[in-house]
Amino acid sequence: MSQIVFDERTAQQLEVMYRKRDALRRRRLVREALAVEAGHRVLDVGCGPGFYSAELLAEVGAKGAVVGVDTSAAMLAAAARRCEGLGDAAFHEGNATSLPVEDRGFDRALCVQVLEYVADVPAALAELYRVLRPRGRALVWDVDWSTLSWHSADPERMQRMLRAWDRHLAHPALPRTLAAALRAAGFTEIRAEGHAFATTELDPETYGGMALQMVEHYLAGLDDIDREEAKAWAEEQRELGARGEYFSGVIQFCFTATRCG
Repeated sequence: MSQIVFDERTAQQLEVMYRKRDALRRRRLVREALAVEAGHRVLDVGCGPGFYSAELLAEVGAKGAVVGVDTSAAMLAAAARRCEGLGDAAFHEGNATSLPVEDRGFDRALCVQVLEYVADVPAALAELYRVLRPRGRALVWDVDWSTLSWHSADPERMQRMLRAWDRHLAHPALPRTLAAALRAAGFTEIRAEGHAFATTELDPETYGGMALQMVEHYLAGLDDIDREEAKAWAEEQRELGARGEYFSGVIQFCFTATRCG
C-alpha cells in the first residue's frame, strides 16, 4: 500500500475538486442522510478542507457547533479559514482511531471517504460510538472500488492500472463489510444506500472526469509501474474523451447507524 499524502498540495487540489458538480451532489446526499437539526453538535471525522463543516454550521445554527478532526495540518488550516465567522467551529489534529474529543458529546458524526484509508476500522467505529450521545447518528460514506467500470480498448492494461490504484487504500472494497462492522461496534438501525456516479464524457465536473488526473498522478509516483504504459493508458482515455467514447462509473455507499445506549 502506498497511500496518498494529504499535504498542502493535496489540500489545494481538494479545494478545486470539492467545488465540482458531483462533489456538490455528494455533500447534498450526505447532509440529507445525516439529518442535522438546529442546536446539534456535529463531529466531522477527516474533515479535510472543511467543506462539510462549513455547510453543517449553517444547519446547526447559532446554538449548535461543529468540530472537525484531521491528521493533516494543511487540511485543518484550510478548514479553519473556511469556517471562520460562520459559527461555533473548532478543529483538532487527530486520527479516526483516537478522536481527541469527549465521550457522548455529539448528536451526529460523519466520516466521508476516510475509513477506506484506515487500517483498524473496528477501532474507528468504536470511537464513533463512544463520542455519540444516546440516539446519536453516525454516517460513514466510502467507495467500493471493485464497482468501478471504466471503458478501455485495452481492458488488461486498464486492470493493471486499477490494481495499482487500489494500493492507495487500506480497504478498496470496505462497504462490503461495513454493516457487520457497525453492528459489532454496537450500532443499531443500520441503513445502507448506494449512489452511482457515472459519466459518458471526460468532464472535470464529474468524479469520473476527475478520476483520470488523480489516478494518473498517483501512478506516476509508483516505482514499479511502467511509466510508458501508464502514459499510454492516460492518453487513450483522453482520446476516448475527444471522440465522445469516454465512460466511467462507480458506486459510493452511504451508511447510517444509531447509538442506542
